[in-house]
Amino acid sequence: MNSYIQVTINNINSEQSDILIALLADIGYEGFEEGEWFLKAFIEEKEYTEEVLKDILQPHQLTFVKEVIAQINWNEEWEKNFEPVLVDDFCAVRASFHQPINTVQHEIIITPKMSFGTGHHATTYMMMKSMQQIDFSNKTVLDFGTGTGVLAILAEKLGAINILAIDNDEWSINNGKENIENNHCSSISIELKDDLNGVGEFDIVLANINRNVLLGNMKAIASSVKQNGVILISGFYKEDIPALVEEAAAYQMVVVQQTERTSWCCMKFAKN
Repeated sequence: MNSYIQVTINNINSEQSDILIALLADIGYEGFEEGEWFLKAFIEEKEYTEEVLKDILQPHQLTFVKEVIAQINWNEEWEKNFEPVLVDDFCAVRASFHQPINTVQHEIIITPKMSFGTGHHATTYMMMKSMQQIDFSNKTVLDFGTGTGVLAILAEKLGAINILAIDNDEWSINNGKENIENNHCSSISIELKDDLNGVGEFDIVLANINRNVLLGNMKAIASSVKQNGVILISGFYKEDIPALVEEAAAYQMVVVQQTERTSWCCMKFAKN
């Protein structure tokens, strides 16, 4: 096995993390570990160029710490960093190398590639927990920014009959397809898309992304949900709530529920 460089970037928010993962993946970084306020990125030592890394980080005014790691067994890293996620007795997210979890209503198997900790983030937890209170039976669902597909998979398990999952990242689409297949889902279509143009109207819209993407797409989100439909969003902090609520109100969406977890927030809207 080859030696790797581990780059640790501190004092980073979720939006910056998403951007940097995309940029670093394009130049050969093979694995990422996201935490609250930090990002670790891994690249083969022979592929590492410090000046290129500095050029990427400079516009974000971020610094990094570099460490040489003798060898990396990625399967071992995934197993070490990916612990099952339990949302009460409602649902569990685990990897294929974990033992089955029989104490929940819904079990989802996710292959944790590239981004360690998939499904662990507070926003994903809140989205799944909030979905428990929504009637998905025979409903149509849009999962905007699907990532691994975990929310779309849960929507099908909850009874949704037609689900469109979209993302603008090709790796996410490929990983999502694998996860959809592994969970034996048959009602999910997954597409590589940069925006919501032409997606149609749905009973329920799920969007676990970030503040700026949500604000920039609020009109499109509103256009994608049917009258009296439900919108569930997360990926932002408490201080972002006023701006999101104001923007949503401009398109006849009113907040009906709000939850918080480790400084992150989730909101449920109804479209009047």
